[in-house]
Amino acid sequence: MKFLSYFAGVAAAAVIAGTAYAQETTIRVAYENNPGEPADLVMNRWAELVDQASNGEVKLELYPSSQLGSKQDVIEQAMAGVNVITIADVGFLTDYEPDLGILFGPYLTENVDALFDIYESDWFKEKEQSLQDQGIHIVIKNYLYGTRELLTTKPVRTPDDLDGLKIRTPNNEMQVKAIEAMGGTATPMPLGEVYPALTQGVIDGVENPLAVLYGQKLHEQAKYLSMIDYLQNTSLWLGGQAYFDTLDPGVVEMLHETGREAGLYSQELARESDEQILAEMEAAGVEVIRPDLAPFREKAAAVYAQFPEWSDGLYEQIQALIAKPGESAAKQ
Repeated sequence: MKFLSYFAGVAAAAVIAGTAYAQETTIRVAYENNPGEPADLVMNRWAELVDQASNGEVKLELYPSSQLGSKQDVIEQAMAGVNVITIADVGFLTDYEPDLGILFGPYLTENVDALFDIYESDWFKEKEQSLQDQGIHIVIKNYLYGTRELLTTKPVRTPDDLDGLKIRTPNNEMQVKAIEAMGGTATPMPLGEVYPALTQGVIDGVENPLAVLYGQKLHEQAKYLSMIDYLQNTSLWLGGQAYFDTLDPGVVEMLHETGREAGLYSQELARESDEQILAEMEAAGVEVIRPDLAPFREKAAAVYAQFPEWSDGLYEQIQALIAKPGESAAKQ
């Protein structure tokens, strides 16, 4: 069905391809992932969709491999009105909307489709409007980054094995607290710095989806992969509202429509690539560990009591939305 939706979206893009815009537009898209990783493949697909839908009048100029700086750097550039779109997990947006952090909570749900339904709910639309009022424009909100696992230089079979291990995390509070709750020492740093940090022993491990761990070649330095499945990583692609206000409204609408189709493509890639990557990592000498998740889940649960700034009853509200997948979208 996702593929049918994708091709339907291509047809829709073709319909609006006749739209004429006031002037040719080039929009920069920056991300930390390397060429060939799923994020890069999705962005190249999005660029194709945008080119088709605009008859070549709008171009996406891609900057992989942290060419424009770390994720936080690029988000700050976007907020300052710079012409750039980048990927950001909701954990990076908690300074603007604290409640969004819960969507990046450990073991919140195994049902990623239910998470995507939340992004279409009235609850999220209120948060989205608040972000826009604060200068953040969400372009894609159905992007699946993958399930985050743990790659380390020593085997991790239980939370006790994390004791004393320095684990790289992105620089957001939720993931820092999640790793620490499970027993590790969180060490935030940009993704582009992880390989040398592993090489030099600055860190002992890293958490990320399989495609990123493999695409960054981190398995060359860390040979133990623990499938802890601690986070279903949905992501947003966003830019600064100040820049989007300079664009033709038709361009903005087209970016949203084609972005949604790119998001569907991301879901297909994430779901299809993991088994192949696991086989390739094992062939490269990585030991794949499938631990009992219950002890990790139990330890991680402590995180949800560590955010006093959240709205009262937030966890229960989100769990209620998760329990009724599709209901929010059906109301739209």
